[in-house]
This record gives sequence, C-alpha cells and structure tokens, in this order.
Amino acid sequence: MTLQVYNSLTRQKEAFVPLHEGRVHMYVCGPTVHNDAHLGHGKTYVNFDTVVRYLRYLGYQVLYVQNITDVGHLLDTGEDRMLKGAKRERVHPLQLAETYTRRYFRDMDRLNITRPDISPRASGHIPEMIDLVRKLLANGFAYESNGSVYFSVSKFDGYGKLSGRRAEDARAGHRIQVLEEKRDPADFALWKRAEPQHILRWNSPWGEGFPGWHIECSVMSTKYLGQPFDIHGGGVENKFPHHDCEIAQAEAAAGKPFARYWLHNGMLMIRGEEMHKSLGNFVTLEQAFERWDPMVIRFFVLLSHYRGPMDFTVEALDAAGRGLDRLLTTLRNVRRRLAAGAPVGSASQGTLALLENARRQFEDSMNDDFGTPGAIAALFEMSREINVRLDGRQPLPVGDLQAIDSLYRRLAGDVLGILPDDLDQELGAGLANDLIVVLIDARAELRESRQWKLADGIRNRLSALGIRLEDRPEGTSWTFGRTPG
Repeated sequence: MTLQVYNSLTRQKEAFVPLHEGRVHMYVCGPTVHNDAHLGHGKTYVNFDTVVRYLRYLGYQVLYVQNITDVGHLLDTGEDRMLKGAKRERVHPLQLAETYTRRYFRDMDRLNITRPDISPRASGHIPEMIDLVRKLLANGFAYESNGSVYFSVSKFDGYGKLSGRRAEDARAGHRIQVLEEKRDPADFALWKRAEPQHILRWNSPWGEGFPGWHIECSVMSTKYLGQPFDIHGGGVENKFPHHDCEIAQAEAAAGKPFARYWLHNGMLMIRGEEMHKSLGNFVTLEQAFERWDPMVIRFFVLLSHYRGPMDFTVEALDAAGRGLDRLLTTLRNVRRRLAAGAPVGSASQGTLALLENARRQFEDSMNDDFGTPGAIAALFEMSREINVRLDGRQPLPVGDLQAIDSLYRRLAGDVLGILPDDLDQELGAGLANDLIVVLIDARAELRESRQWKLADGIRNRLSALGIRLEDRPEGTSWTFGRTPG
C-alpha cells in the first residue's frame, strides 16, 4: 500500500507523490513566541514530527521548515501579540522572543520532537516580505492606504478555496476604524504602518512599519522550499484566514500554485471544551511535565489520529502512561535477556514471520494518512506475542532477541519517537541491582556453609564499590554508602 494523505485542499485522500522523486519539501506554521508553549502546541508538533519521521522511514530526503513568529501576529483587537507580551514582562519584544524561543525548543526536545532543518524567524526576513508586497502592488492585487498596504481579496478569484469560506465571511465583525482604511473589510494587511509607540518597525517604501502576519509564511516557505512545494501543515484553526491568505498572496505574486498537499491537525480539547485562558483550562507543557513524563504525553497524542480533536483529561493521560509502560516493559525484558547472555542462535522463522506481520500492519496503518492509532495497536499485538515467547519454556536465542529489539527501535523509536533515551540507562541500573542481589544471595549461601572468608570477601568488595550491606533477622539489605575513591 502506498502512502495516502488527506489533502485539505481537495478534501479527499490522495496518493502522495512528491514533486521531486525521493525528496519532500515540507513547511509547518511555527509558534508565536510571546509565551510558553501549551498542550495544543504539543499536539500539533508531535503530529507533524511523526509525519516527518515516517516520510524519512519510507526513504524520503525531507527538508522540514518551521518558522518562528516574532513580529506581526495581530490579535482581533489589533494589538501585536509580541508587544503585548513585552509589556506584560517589561522587556524588549525581541528579548521576549529570544526567551520564549529557547523555552519552546526546550519543551519540544523533551517531547522528543526532531528539530526542524530550518527555523527561520519572521524578523530576519523583512526585506523578502517587502519584495513580495512590491510584486503584489505591481500585479494589481494590493493597494497602499495611509502608510499600510492591503491585499485586495476581490481581485483574487481563488480566495477561500482551502477553507471553503467566502470573502463575505471575512467582512463580518470588523471594526469601523478598520473599514475607513480598507477598500473592503475582507482585505488583509500585507504591511502595517507603525504608530509612534510601536517598537518593532522597519523602513519601507511606504514608511516605517511592520509586516502582516500572513505574509511571513508565504515568504519563508517559498524562500527555502521553492514554489510550489510538497506539504504545508498547520492547525485546523489556521485554515481561515491564515492559510487562505498565504495561498492568495503567494499565488497572486508568482502566478503558480503555492503548496500541493495541505495537512491540518485537529484541536486540543480539555474535557470537551477548547483550551482557552478565559475558561481557566489553559495548560502549558511545563505544567503538564510536572505531573507526566513527556514521553507519556507524546504517546497520548499518538493514540488519536492527527486530524481529529484530542480530549485531554487526567484520567486519559494516566491511562496512556500505563499503556506505554506495558509496551516498554516488553522491550525491557528483551534487552535484559540480551544483556544476561541469551543462547547463541539465529532468528527463528516463527519470530521473523511475527515481526514481518507486525511491520506490515504498522506500515498499512501509517500509509493510511499517518494512522498512528492503528500503528500502536500493531505494536501492542506484537508485544503480546513476544511476551508469550519470552514466558515459554525454551529461552529465545540471541538472533530472535536482536531482531525484536531492532524492530522496536525502528518502529517505536525512529517513527513514533516513544522510546526514551534513558531506557538503556534504566536497563543498566536494573541489571546492576539484579547483580547485587545475586551477590548477596551467594554470600548468604557461603555463610550458611560456614565459608566465612569467601563471604567476607564479597562484603568487602561491595563495600569498596560504595555498597553497604546490613544483616538483619529477616535478611540482608543494601544501600549505597560512601563514594568509592
């Protein structure tokens, strides 16, 4: 089965065929760095990280671009998000951007999200944005008004083709003062005149100002990926107006398609409601990490299809944690057998057939529009069969264990990203604990047979390693004592 993706632009599943054989160019709208990343960001970027991981698993060379918005993202009130955050924290807007960009990547790293290949900042691409505005003015799709430049929606026949919304929808609810400056309330800003108090401002042919929000993504995506490029991703809430505006200005300027496949992920819900600060259900990733391991949150996200909404509840996260632990316990047991010295032997035909069936089911699910729930179900089914073999009378040979471990690393690790980096360290610590217990048992047998010298030798060697033994009537316990040295 070849990879099928749901294209929001055509509203149907399509076979994925990249523009250039063997290569995929992909852009995803990044965060506006005015505050800490929240659970909604976690869902979005885990979803698209998994898309990138699977494309690479299929053998594609992926160039993944995700922008950083540090200027121009206006609220419905007309206030710039970055300026609002800077006032809140009494810092320069670019200082605010630097702080929260670092914190954003810190949170993404903890979710095991692969860093984008390029993370361009809006503030670093002002000349390119000005050039695009010039082209739109020259092509008759834009007009200047009182130092600002607006895109004329009525001049672009395809406006709204992604969301299905009409220009009339964009006219509703606009403020009177905006209507005075625009020719049509549906028009959107390409360049905004900077008021005297506006800190972020650049020189332009139309006076000092700053770019509109939508233009940055059109500029940065095509600068690094070309036009058209293969995949544009983002949250479903950005279809209108953000993505509709991106398409309009990019295609009006270049006279050719913008992006070929549009992927949109569903929204995060908190007990059935959208997450909003005003509702008191706003949860940052940092807050979530205080209660749950980041890998549990990642696993929870992947239990739902990326296009659907995800309902966040404490009970659901706790259940996801138990599920992930069951999955990882199988792998821990496999690696313990390998570390302990499994019988020599190549992988059996039965085990290879089991793994091949699991791989095929996993890929079938992922090839159906990146169906992570089915892929995870395939891993659980494989784990159940592996546990039966691990509990059997005959120990599995090293070839079987290595083949099982390799497939876990490939599917659960490389594709889904749910194998924690410290799993091997955890295994090493568990194995060390087991070896200490073995030595304590051996010492007890030596004492029972009155071989005091050998028994004392074990105690002394453990003591030299910083491990203190304490003999009690109910048995011997141990603790880490002084650091060896």
